[in-house]
Amino acid sequence: MATENLPTTIVLGGGPAGLTAGYLLGKAGRDVVVLEAEDQVGGLAKTVEVDGYRFDLGGHRFFTKSIEVDTLWHEVLGEEFLLRPRMSRIYWNKKYLDYPLRGGDVIKKLGPIELTRCTVSYLRAALKRGKVDASLEDWVTNRFGKRLYELFFKSYNEKVWGVPPSEIRAEWAAQRIKGLSFFSAAKAAFVGNKGNKVKSLISEFNYPRFGPGQMWDAMTAAIEEQGGDVRLDTPVERIQIKDGRIVAIVSGGETIQTPGEVISSLPLRNVVEMASPPAPQGVIDAARGLRYRDFLTVALVVDGEDLFPDNWIYIHEPGVRVGRIQNFRSWSPWMVPDPEKSCVGLEYFCFAGDDLWTMSDDDLVALASRELEQLGLTAQSKVERGFAIRVPKAYPIYDGDYAERVATIRAWLDGIVNLQQVGRNGLHRYNNSDHSMLTAMRAVDNLLAGAHHDIWEVNVESVYHETDVADEHPYRAAPETPENHALAASPD
Repeated sequence: MATENLPTTIVLGGGPAGLTAGYLLGKAGRDVVVLEAEDQVGGLAKTVEVDGYRFDLGGHRFFTKSIEVDTLWHEVLGEEFLLRPRMSRIYWNKKYLDYPLRGGDVIKKLGPIELTRCTVSYLRAALKRGKVDASLEDWVTNRFGKRLYELFFKSYNEKVWGVPPSEIRAEWAAQRIKGLSFFSAAKAAFVGNKGNKVKSLISEFNYPRFGPGQMWDAMTAAIEEQGGDVRLDTPVERIQIKDGRIVAIVSGGETIQTPGEVISSLPLRNVVEMASPPAPQGVIDAARGLRYRDFLTVALVVDGEDLFPDNWIYIHEPGVRVGRIQNFRSWSPWMVPDPEKSCVGLEYFCFAGDDLWTMSDDDLVALASRELEQLGLTAQSKVERGFAIRVPKAYPIYDGDYAERVATIRAWLDGIVNLQQVGRNGLHRYNNSDHSMLTAMRAVDNLLAGAHHDIWEVNVESVYHETDVADEHPYRAAPETPENHALAASPD
């Protein structure tokens, strides 16, 4: 039950970060309203359902070293969590490489000559002096050698990002491929990853029975039971600012007056554009300069058995446009209603407005069906139907100017005393669901306990090192994510 006489906290965005803030505020007795632009909660981590088939957009393994986040997950879902085996492989040079790597498999698939080249290349990189990590290309080459970079990183990351890895800042790699080196990968390949010490190499993970959307639906129900309000189809149109405070949120033609506090997971670009009166021109220019990579999934229902046993396979094949393929039944049997059908999701990385993004759903289904056959997974004739789901602003791009632009926007935001930005797009930081939730937890701590957490420092490499102390120190969270591995650094 909400506490009387306390001003309402407005939460902008109903994804993992926004819902976490709403849930914790409601649990503490605060009056809270969550505004979500779409007709479904979950944001980038939602589960789409069509004709009983459920699609996880991007793949979300529920594994974290943050005790707080893990406790909250189980508090919300309880017995609806499944413990699932992790299996993924890399399709490279018309071969499947196991991931996590297995020594015998690597030797067999790469062959002694290629292994020798990779080892010599690595030794050259290890002995090189004056190494500088300016770009993703530098970061990987300095740690794994030029040969492994060219074999496994270069073409795949060009597919993912749409730009050469030399144009992606090294901060992305430092954040997303933490704790994994040539030796840690090699050691795990031959002797295993005992105790899940390297997060990228875990062997099992939690997963909601009906996909990650089940978590956000349950959290929404809990907020409403606590007396809060989650409003769907309610896009924010304007943020009214006066004397350094947000005094009104205009949404769907309705003005919500004098919010006490505002927690926003909206993209930084959007927050700046919505400000009234307008932000300074330099801030507007910085916001307009932020770049995003967009994403779409083509889910195909296929007659017959599952096409492969993996959770997903990474496609390091330049001859096709698909970047990754998920097997939804491998995540949870409850995702696929018909035991005589399989359902896979082909993931394509694109920019809003390009040829993939504007392609009709029918053409996307046809493309995905052709590429399944081209990869030797199934005949086009076995694809019964398909569905295309587009996800805008899925991945903030760490280009050469992003840090300066974010700093400019942050300096302006710091002057709005009742606003806190959280989540992936809210901070323009490539957080996964658990780190996004952790930013919301810190924001709620600031409101309820008078804490002074710097939200922008959550999941910053220099602060949240991935070591064994992460199990004891909840601020040092380190999630397992699909992109956190040496050979296929792809988005979540």
